[in-house]
Order: sequence, then structure tokens, then C-alpha cells
Amino acid sequence: MTSSSSPPPSHNPKTVKTYPPSAARPTRTSRRGFLCQSALAGGALLLLAPRSRAAGADPTAAGPENETLKTIHRLHTTHGNFRDQPLPEETLRTILRACVRAAGASNNQSYSIIVVKEPARMKQLCGYAGSCLLLFCADYNRMKASAAALGYDYQPGTVVDFVNASINTLLVVQTAVIAARSLGVDSLLTNGVHRGDMERHWKLLDLPATHCFPLLALVLGYADREPAARTGRLDGLGVVHQDQYHHLTKEETDRIIRQYDDKDRHLGLNTDWDAQGYAHYLDWYFKAWVGRNLKPGTQETQMLRLLKRSGFIENQPG
Repeated sequence: MTSSSSPPPSHNPKTVKTYPPSAARPTRTSRRGFLCQSALAGGALLLLAPRSRAAGADPTAAGPENETLKTIHRLHTTHGNFRDQPLPEETLRTILRACVRAAGASNNQSYSIIVVKEPARMKQLCGYAGSCLLLFCADYNRMKASAAALGYDYQPGTVVDFVNASINTLLVVQTAVIAARSLGVDSLLTNGVHRGDMERHWKLLDLPATHCFPLLALVLGYADREPAARTGRLDGLGVVHQDQYHHLTKEETDRIIRQYDDKDRHLGLNTDWDAQGYAHYLDWYFKAWVGRNLKPGTQETQMLRLLKRSGFIENQPG
């Protein structure tokens, strides 16, 4: 499955794509309508997930299937093994036309997509390179320019604005991944744009200084080999909650830990955690992987500083 966060190349984990004219729409999309669309989409994805092995279900049991579902279940991440093969321009245009059809709050499309085709620049941005890279940014500058042209002072400068723009952007990103895979194009979705000196994005791409923030990079191309196994996903207790939030018991938590330890499920980033001396996969994850970044300090993070500079953090009253 395509991952929203992928390890940088240095870690080398063993883990191993013309739409018709739009129908007439209301002049205003309400937030309630947006939430309903998102809830329906999320519910549909939950229904598509295979039933939990821990619950005793047969993970290979067939359910309803169509070409869209087949595409979703074929999703996987390509880790730096793209062939040196260009992406046809019509294929790229088709992906872009499809992904902007994603749902969005207030239909303001508060995002920008920057297409990068130079391999060296792709690597500078996220550490990987393929046929092309799409950098997805939460961005209100198009709306600000439109407001100014009409004489309005539009300043989307709150955390709420950033969260809404991030939701809009991420819906577009995942739609792009599905559209690409449906066309036989492989992908790597990475938050590597947040590693290292993040100022590079503003310098390399001339991003607006305010109300624009890079969220994710999607590298597109053609893999030189199929992954050895499809990455697994938890799909039972702790993930899907019925009617209200279910607080896990110790027995249920231990079951989840065992699921991560089951290498046949391919839930983890690597398969040699036990050879490194860890009793459980999650021991490795929390100590070696997450633990490398868990050093609390008194200074603000680079991301918080840049969010403040971008105008997405409200000034607190003194």
C-alpha cells in the first residue's frame, strides 16, 4: 500500500497511477456537505478493508469487487527503484485532471501542485527521483489574489485555515495516487520534504512566503520490479470503532503487538528487528525508529517556526 510516510533512502528498510465536463453544481458547497462527502468516502474505504485475521476471518475471502477496488488493493509504494522511463505528458495531464476532482472544504481548492521533472531537483526536494515529482502544498495565495482583485482583504491566518487546507490537499494527494495506479504508474508518497533544511523548498521553487506550506511529495514513475510483498494494514479493533470509540483492553493491545510481530502480515518497516535484539517489532519501532526523534527540547521546531512565518499560527495575546 502507498504510505503517507516513508523512510529516507539512508535507512533502506526492507519493504519493498479527459474527465467529462462537470455537472451543474450549487454555487456554494457547505462545510456540512464536505464533511458528509468525507464521511461517506471514509466509510466506504473501511467497508472495503479485509476482515481481521485476529477475529478469525479468512483474509483471502472475496467480497464485492470492481475495477476501482482492484486498483485500490493494488496500491504499493516504490522505494527508489524507478526505471529511467519518462512519464507520457497525456498520462500526467490525466492524473492531474483526476486528482483535482477530490472533495474539498468550501470548494476553495486551498492547495497547489508543483510538477518537477529534473531528477537532481527531485532528490533535493525529497531524497528520491522518478519520472516526475508532484509537490503538494497547502496554499491560499490563489484565493488571496482573487480577493484582492475584488477589493477584499482575505487573510486565512489561523490553525483552522491550515487544517482545512491540509485536509483538502491530502484528499487530492490520495486521489492522485489512485489515478496513477489505475494507469499503470507506480508511486512513492513521502514526507521527506520535511527533513533537513525545509527552507530549500522556498528557495528552489520560489514558494510564496506566506500562506503556502509544502505537505507531501509524490514521486511518479515505473518500478523496475514488483515488491516482494504488499505492505499489510491493521483493520480490526483499534482501527475500526463501531458506534463509539472502543478503548483497547490489555489483551487486545497484546494481540496488536503480536500482529506486528507476525512477519507474514508485513505490517512493519523491516523484518530483521529480532536479529537486532528486540523482543517485539514495536520495541524496535519505538526505541530505534521513533526514539531517534524523541528528544524534547526548549526550542521550537523548524516546522513550527516556518508555520508561524507562513502566517498559519495565530499570535497569542500578550
